[in-house]
Amino acid sequence: MSNVTTNPAASAALTVLRGINKDLGVVQQQVSSGYRIKTASDDPTYWSMATTMRSDQSSLSTISDALGLGSSKVDTASTAMDSVVSLLTQIQSKLVSAKEPGTDKNAVNADIQQLKNQLQSVTQSASFSGENWLYNTAEQPNTQQSVISNFTRGAGGQVSLTTIGYDSSKTLMIDTVNSQRGLLTMNVDASTFDTSGSGTARNYYLLTADGGSAPSGGAEIAISSSTTDAQLTDMINVTNSLLKSATSADSTLGLMKSNINDQSDYVSKLTDTIKSSVGDLVDTNMEEAAVRQSSLQTAQQMGVQSLSIANSMASKILIILQSK
Repeated sequence: MSNVTTNPAASAALTVLRGINKDLGVVQQQVSSGYRIKTASDDPTYWSMATTMRSDQSSLSTISDALGLGSSKVDTASTAMDSVVSLLTQIQSKLVSAKEPGTDKNAVNADIQQLKNQLQSVTQSASFSGENWLYNTAEQPNTQQSVISNFTRGAGGQVSLTTIGYDSSKTLMIDTVNSQRGLLTMNVDASTFDTSGSGTARNYYLLTADGGSAPSGGAEIAISSSTTDAQLTDMINVTNSLLKSATSADSTLGLMKSNINDQSDYVSKLTDTIKSSVGDLVDTNMEEAAVRQSSLQTAQQMGVQSLSIANSMASKILIILQSK
């Protein structure tokens, strides 16, 4: 029934048009922002899940930075240890060559001293971010190093961190406070390598730290024209022992570096997975939104036309009534 005072058709068309405009506004906002769920009011459950996952993603980003810092520390120490191993190998070769008859032992010793100076320089420069795992000047060195590697979230939402630990006392080469803590400054009993069974204590140390003191009861590995073959043998054995320990420490650093790299790869992949999952929860499906937007725009046009028709019908009826 048509009514010139109240137009039910126009009211119905207007109601439909309002609904279409509201839906179109939502879709346009989703397209412009890129988010299907932007606030908690859009969908409390998905929004809460996405917010928690974004928090985890942020934590993983911090962990990735920590792993990068830890990797740089290990790289610095490992590079220095590679040099230490190389220099010890050269010192051992020099000592072996000194056993050849007719060798100028004083000249060989000069070469050995140069290599020792390089050891001092290499270990002192192995510092990164204020930490040096090879050279110590503190009364109580901190030898328990750790790198944050990951975090876990428990069922109750509690967060716990995991770390990769390393005992840097294994790579402590020179200690200016206590020579017995440094591999290159400590006394080593050469008699432990003696197969003769004499049991005579013959302690040797490789070098004295700059600004430090020599260990008591030992002799520095240094040769002269008066150095005997027996003494050279002791020095070679002690140097070989130091070389084995340095090589082992270098290998441990390499293993730690490998663990950090593996963990970095894992954290990177996990971050990508979380990012993708958050997108699945809250991001706008642009293809679907574009189709829906086009559909709503068409419906909007039809709604406007319907409202226009409904209004024109009432006007025509009023004209007819007035003409009578």
